[in-house]
Amino acid sequence: MKLNDIIKNIKPGHIIGSTEIDVTGINIDSRRITQGHLFVAMRGTQVDGHQFIAKAIEQGANSILCETLPQDIVEGVTYIVVPSSEDAVSKVATLFYGNPSKKLKLVGVTGTNGKTTIATLLYNMFRKMGHKCGLLSTVCNYIEDEAIPASHTTPDAIELNKLLNAMVEAGCEYAFMECSSHAIAQKRIGGLTFAGGLFSNLTRDHLDYHQTFENYRDAKKSFFDSLPKSAFAITNADDKNGMVMVQNCKANIKTYSTKKMADFKAHIIECHFEGMYLEIDQHEVGVQFIGKFNVSNLLAVYGAAVMLGKQPADVLLAMSTLRSVSGRLDPITSPQGYTAIVDYAHTPDALENVLNAIHEVLEGKGKVITVCGAGGNRDKGKRPLMAQEAAKQSDRVIITSDNPRFEEPQDIINDMLAGLDQEQMKKTISIADRREAIRTACMMAEKGDVILIAGKGHEDYQEIKGVKHHFDDKEVVREMMQ
Repeated sequence: MKLNDIIKNIKPGHIIGSTEIDVTGINIDSRRITQGHLFVAMRGTQVDGHQFIAKAIEQGANSILCETLPQDIVEGVTYIVVPSSEDAVSKVATLFYGNPSKKLKLVGVTGTNGKTTIATLLYNMFRKMGHKCGLLSTVCNYIEDEAIPASHTTPDAIELNKLLNAMVEAGCEYAFMECSSHAIAQKRIGGLTFAGGLFSNLTRDHLDYHQTFENYRDAKKSFFDSLPKSAFAITNADDKNGMVMVQNCKANIKTYSTKKMADFKAHIIECHFEGMYLEIDQHEVGVQFIGKFNVSNLLAVYGAAVMLGKQPADVLLAMSTLRSVSGRLDPITSPQGYTAIVDYAHTPDALENVLNAIHEVLEGKGKVITVCGAGGNRDKGKRPLMAQEAAKQSDRVIITSDNPRFEEPQDIINDMLAGLDQEQMKKTISIADRREAIRTACMMAEKGDVILIAGKGHEDYQEIKGVKHHFDDKEVVREMMQ
C-alpha cells in the first residue's frame, strides 16, 4: 500500500522524502520491523520510541512517523512529523488494514468490572445463534475457534486493526471487545467504527495511571462521546455514573437495571450455587450464574443482543445455555463438603460483589473464608479498602501475595492490614506464600463452608521481579482438596 494512502487521514506538520513509496507493514516495536515497514515512534509511559528510530531503519523501515525529527536524517527514508503519534497511529493502522471495523458489527464494553464477562458472553451467545464472531478480551482473543493469546485487555491500535482485519477475512459478522480506560485514553481505539457500546459500572481502579477518579471516569465517558448516531449505547442505570457516561452521547441510548425503571429490567426469583432463576423483561429464564452483579452483566448482554436485532425469546433461550467465564465465580466442590470459589475480583467493589453473591446463596448456613491480596506497582490506595471489604463480609481472612511484580509481598500485605481495625484483625492472618495461604484456608474449612480465592481468576501465573512463574489458583486448590 502506498504511504500517501496510509497517511491521508492525518495532518502532518512536516514531511521529508517521498510519500509514493510502498509500505509493507506498520509497527511501533523496532524489533519487529522488516523491509518496507513504517515505524511509528511512540512516547510510552516507560520508553520513548524516538530512541529506536535508527534501529528501525537498520531493520529495514523505509518510513518513520514521529513527533520529533532525529538528528541524523537518512537519505531514502521518508519522515512524517505529527503533533501526536498516539493520535495518528490508530488512523494510520485503520487505513492500512482496510478499515475492518466498518465491515463488522463491532460492540465495545467498558467499565471497571464485568467487561470480560459481558464481551465473552456476547461472543458465545452469537456463536450459538449461528454467527461467525471475534472476541478481544483480557483472557484471550478469538477469531472464531482460533485462540490468540492476549497480553493486554485492549491491544495497541496496530495489533487491534490487524486482528479485526483477520476477523473480516475469516468471515466474521460480529466482534465484541473490552475497551479498557488505558486504551481509550491512549487512543488505541481511535478510528474504529462501533455498532454499539456498553457500560457496566465504575469504581476505583487504575489510579496509578489516571491519577484521579475523575480522569478515570472521563476516559470511560469519552468512549461514549465518540459513538456515532448510528450506534446504540447501553448504560447501567443502577450505577451512579451510568447516566454521566451518556450525557454527551449521540447514539441511541438505552438503560438496564435490577432496581428501577429501565429499558431492560430483571430480578432474581431463586438463587443456588448452580445458578439462578430470573425474570427478564417479564420472561422467566434459568441461568448458570450467581450474584446480583451477574444479573446486571446478563442484562447488558440481553440488551445488546436485542439492539443488534435478535428476538428476546431467542436471546433468553441462548442465555440459558451460557456458562461463566473462566476465573469468574468458578466453584470447586471438595470431597469434604466445602466449596472453593476462584474469582478475578481485584478491586474493593468486585470483592464486595462476589462476597454478596456468596452470602445470597449461603443464607447464613456456612462460614466464608476469604483469601486475597493486591497487585504490586499498582494503585496502593485500594489495598486497605480491599482488606476492609474482605473482613467485613468474611468469618476468616487470609491476606496473601497476588502479583507482587517489583514490590516486596510483605510490604503490600502490610498496606492491606493497615486498613483493618482491632476487631477485624482478630479474624485475619497473613501468609505471604499464596500456595500456603490456600492450603491453610482448606484446612480451616468445614462442610458447608465457602472459600473465596480472589484476585487472579483466570491467570495461571504469579509475576515476581519481572518473571512470570506458573501458578493457577484452581490447580492449587484442587491439589489441596485431595
